Amino acid sequence: MKSSTSATSELKLPPPGRALSLTPAERSALRARAHALHPVVMAGQGGLTDAVLLELERALRAHELIKFKVAEGDRAAREAMLAAVCARLSAAPVQQIGRILVLYRPK
Repeated sequence: MKSSTSATSELKLPPPGRALSLTPAERSALRARAHALHPVVMAGQGGLTDAVLLELERALRAHELIKFKVAEGDRAAREAMLAAVCARLSAAPVQQIGRILVLYRPK
């Protein structure tokens, strides 16, 4: 019997890297581009799981600039989550407004 493989099983998380840094001008331009975007990934009660990281990786590969919605947590917890995601996926934090986080990683 042949097992079917899906795109999910083929995609692997990259090794942990370093968060990218942006100049103020780059950050401003990316905030303007992100204004019209809708969140493509949402972290629920489970927080930052491997499945959420995998979806973020997939979205960053496809779009390079994404919005990410966090369901729970206070401001400090969201800031820590943003830093952890950026470090794990080698992305740059662009903006945080309430529960919406904006990430950027060039293709």
